[in-house]
Amino acid sequence: MPAKIIDRPLNPWKSLQNYQAEHLISGQYGATACFVGTMRDFNIDSSVTSMTLEHYPTMTQQFLDKLCTRCNQDYALDDSLIIHRVGLIKPAEPIVLTATWSAHRAQAFDACRYLMEELKARAPFWKKEITEKGERWVHNDIKD
Repeated sequence: MPAKIIDRPLNPWKSLQNYQAEHLISGQYGATACFVGTMRDFNIDSSVTSMTLEHYPTMTQQFLDKLCTRCNQDYALDDSLIIHRVGLIKPAEPIVLTATWSAHRAQAFDACRYLMEELKARAPFWKKEITEKGERWVHNDIKD
């Protein structure tokens, strides 16, 4: 499955290596592009001590799977991958990994950026930050 939702710490580099070894044939792709999003310890006007990402499992999984499928078709990829965390996350912990494989770098770069932009703009995740001022729900910012 090209998309995974996990509720435990993410090691993006090990996950990328494992996925590549298990699902791709070495030599059949010429480019791999990846993005790792990591939790910051600040947002807007406050220090952030932790955050909780919530989701509806079936709804979110379907969205991510369709996003990968559409990306693979639109960018003529060999494969794509999204791994996204949910639950309690602390600063400096990886939240998301997007990766794409294709014959050429331009497709891989463009597709990887597309995955991340779509995640930020449309994915059904809800983020609650814990700051020194209390808790707050945060809206997605596609510029971030």
